[in-house]
Amino acid sequence: MDVLTPEQRRYNMSRIHSKDTKPELIVRKWLWHQGYRYRLHRKDLPGKPDIVLPKYNAVIFVHGCFWHRHNCKYASSPVTRKEFWEEKLNGNVERDKRNIQALIKLNWRVLVVWECETKKWDSGMETKIYDFLHSDKYSYDGQNMYDDLHDKVYIAAEENPDYSV
Repeated sequence: MDVLTPEQRRYNMSRIHSKDTKPELIVRKWLWHQGYRYRLHRKDLPGKPDIVLPKYNAVIFVHGCFWHRHNCKYASSPVTRKEFWEEKLNGNVERDKRNIQALIKLNWRVLVVWECETKKWDSGMETKIYDFLHSDKYSYDGQNMYDDLHDKVYIAAEENPDYSV
């Protein structure tokens, strides 16, 4: 049973946005101050990537840990309507995989930045983004939810993450 009334739940859910989120703004601000110029949410690309850097043939997705099932403290699982949420969140992960595969087929390089990484922004995070943009290689270490894409996707996250749901 939900602890909130339907009106309270509706209000809470209406406050959640898919664009211009705080983690996305943190990444965008850093890129802009470093002199990188980009486009936002290009509708002609699979998945409408959060940040598109045409000069580098690169896209950056800034994923919310809850919505895209990162294995960190911010990715809790709801206790009510478990079947609904499991289907919804697993569907998000599968859609992410399809979109990334489609971008790779179009010769775009893909970087995934997780919300939790933006909360502890440091020079290591900056280095990961810089290395991604200035390298023609895709770097990745450890297990990942994108296992079948491990040589094509650069994940800006902790070493050896566990992405089981």
